[in-house]
Amino acid sequence: MRVTNLFFRYGRRNPWVLSNAGFVLSPGDVTEVLGPNGTGKSTLLRLLAGLLRPVKGTIDERPDVVGYAPERFPAAQPFTVAAYLRHMAAIRGTDPRRIDEWSERLGMDQLMGHRLPDLSKGSAHKVGLAQALLCEPGLLILDEPFAGLDATTRAELPQIIGEVSARGGIVVVSDHQGELRALPDLRRHEVRNGTIQELPRNAGSDAGARVTARNGTAQNGTTQDITPRGITPQDDSARDDSARDDMGRGITVQGAAVLEDSSPAVTVLEVAVATSKAEELASRLRAEGHVVRIAREAAE
Repeated sequence: MRVTNLFFRYGRRNPWVLSNAGFVLSPGDVTEVLGPNGTGKSTLLRLLAGLLRPVKGTIDERPDVVGYAPERFPAAQPFTVAAYLRHMAAIRGTDPRRIDEWSERLGMDQLMGHRLPDLSKGSAHKVGLAQALLCEPGLLILDEPFAGLDATTRAELPQIIGEVSARGGIVVVSDHQGELRALPDLRRHEVRNGTIQELPRNAGSDAGARVTARNGTAQNGTTQDITPRGITPQDDSARDDSARDDMGRGITVQGAAVLEDSSPAVTVLEVAVATSKAEELASRLRAEGHVVRIAREAAE
């Protein structure tokens, strides 16, 4: 995955959040994104995931399946945990049995019948991690994934990240708590003053912290008749490092956005897909009785 001459800002009159950024992420890489608050770390993660479009520059060779877990999971949705994950699995064409696997591994079994708005921050964060991992992502992007987690899940997450890497997946993590420093060969990129600089690789103080070896090649996940470039939850109440509202609430991917009407009588959901797939997905949602509108992103 190659980032070349990347520029991004929120509006023509605003300063550049990122300018002339460039780096390469190879299959199996685990990269930690560092930097002070407000420097654009979350913006960079959304650009890598395809949730934001560069103003200038390119992001090439992005894996077909992207899992993205935001820092704040959008819990204000009318689902139970189980219903939300089933819905996510259906949209992605993922075997629903994987829901049980991740529920057990992330300690979510007791949460499955709970409504999303009733969850604690840590429990909601687990749901965000589960939806990002359902589809065996070729690119896994985690924004402050350890925040609010219980000790058991915090200990499990580095191993999960290592397993994604071992399959050839690319993992990018923003983590100010330093939970990944024990991983061998951890790459570190610092965001500062609009630029991105790669720091010396982590030598790794505990080689045993990473159970699996990097010996795989990128495995692109498959879907049915929709191929999402990372279907992911977003939080429209949260703001990123540049105080910019997220694209919306619900599920997002690169391309045109398909949004259900915000009437309280229907489920509110945002799905961004490749433009060529927008009408197809809209037709499927309408056939299920949803009210759908299509909004295409305008380039700056």
